[in-house]
Amino acid sequence: MRMHRVLATLALLITALPCAAQRPNILLLMAEDMSARVGAFGDALASTPHLDALAAQGVRYPNTFTTAGVCAPSRAAHILGMYQISTGTQHMRASGAPGGGYRAVPPARAKAYPELLRAAGYYTYTDHKLDYQFSGTLWNSGPFTIWDDEGFGTHWRERPADAPFFGFVNFNVTHESGVFTPLGNWPHSVVHFGSQLIRALTSPDIELDNPTRPEQVVLPPYYPDTPTVRADLARHYDNIAIMDAQVGELLASLEEDGLADSTIVIWTTDHGDGLPRAKRELFDSGIRVPMIIRWPAAFRPEGVPPHGVDTRLVSFVDLAPTILGLAGVAVPDYMQGRDFLHDAPRQYIFAARDRIDEVPDRQRAARDRRFKYIRSWYPQQPGGHALQFRDNIAMAREMRTLYEAGELDSMQRQWFEPPGRERLFDTRNDPFELRDLSGDPGHALVLARLRGALDGWLARVPDWSEQPEAQMAAQFQRGGAPGPTPAPRLSLVDGRVRIEGAEGASLGYRVDESAWKLYTGPVVLLPGQALAAKAVRYGYDESEEVELRLPLE
Repeated sequence: MRMHRVLATLALLITALPCAAQRPNILLLMAEDMSARVGAFGDALASTPHLDALAAQGVRYPNTFTTAGVCAPSRAAHILGMYQISTGTQHMRASGAPGGGYRAVPPARAKAYPELLRAAGYYTYTDHKLDYQFSGTLWNSGPFTIWDDEGFGTHWRERPADAPFFGFVNFNVTHESGVFTPLGNWPHSVVHFGSQLIRALTSPDIELDNPTRPEQVVLPPYYPDTPTVRADLARHYDNIAIMDAQVGELLASLEEDGLADSTIVIWTTDHGDGLPRAKRELFDSGIRVPMIIRWPAAFRPEGVPPHGVDTRLVSFVDLAPTILGLAGVAVPDYMQGRDFLHDAPRQYIFAARDRIDEVPDRQRAARDRRFKYIRSWYPQQPGGHALQFRDNIAMAREMRTLYEAGELDSMQRQWFEPPGRERLFDTRNDPFELRDLSGDPGHALVLARLRGALDGWLARVPDWSEQPEAQMAAQFQRGGAPGPTPAPRLSLVDGRVRIEGAEGASLGYRVDESAWKLYTGPVVLLPGQALAAKAVRYGYDESEEVELRLPLE
């Protein structure tokens, strides 16, 4: 077994850090399944007073793009700072693969950026949602070394007094399942009924003064104007209003605790709207998301205005290196994103779509500030195909019924028809991406440029989808999982315990049944104390615990 000293590795990642009082707290707020339906981003119908206030106090980034139009691949790319196609986390979702679920195994050097923050002295916490593909969907299903605390009820108030914090809070009230008709309506499926029950039992106790009226909704041209479609979008707007109230409560707590002036607040969403022709797609409706950053004056980077709009292109793989930079932590060279506050501006963003639930697929996209190019390896497969989970949305079923009856217009039919090998869209003049220009001689140079950009990206970034998913999964697992991580080795030198682990393993320890800590260097052990340690390689099971007890003198 190849062994290495974790201390040496982590030392290379941590720059000369100032004391905790000089480092910002960082609070990342992420709503699920939501495009820019926010007043501050120009949506007049959205009831988002707290996000609008946050935007007024900070900077809006309207050209932020996720790397996938669906949660698990997008979240995997975000947490590692690496495109999901390069880490085997690209399919939706790994645990539900038709041939048997698996956990992805990222490259040995890859670490979730909150673990790097934790190694640098940050207290890191998240709530109930993980979904990294090398973890399960919910808390306590992933590497124990990433977070100091995870699960319901986690809070910055649990941190040590001298530690800055990084908090990652998810808002699932806006999830696609919230568009399903609620309890009291006849469910479409067992999954629909389960979702109805869960939301009835767990929905936040927030009453809306002015629920959205369906007739108020402005429909994009790819949706038919029916009562069902309007009702589903109105429900989505109401869920967004509830999320906004939750954000307001959290920001009020930050103020009450006197932390607003020392905390950088980032709000965004994990991909576009949880609606047909949005979520799962590589259209802007699926991957373009709003982002707001509020900078305390003491921690605003040089050259960044206190408020306003920054129209640069930002990719979700950029969040990890940017947040590390804000914390004064060196960005490891395996990360594929860039610190968008300090590095050269992007010319392109890239995104990918692979298997979606029970339906195989492979698409790749390149986009600059104006044009979008999409390449498909399944040119005969329309986006509007049947999909068990999505079909719990009433408007999805209705739209397919109308298509089959020939009652959709030419723009509404497109989603149900084969996309072809290539598509090119002018998002400035065609923001809904309904006019394919790939066959237009007048755009031949643009098409060639974006083809080249995509080819260049695929040459730089490994793509696990070059092989069948079952073959990839077989490389990750044996008998359903890669197996346990090899146990670490302990040694005692001058009263200090050193911990060594296998290549790629993260190491944790605790003394006398205390909370688990991330190992970053030798641990002082007093006479009579016992130190327990374990290891985890991302995607593997945790190792067995090993223990060393210092005898009483």
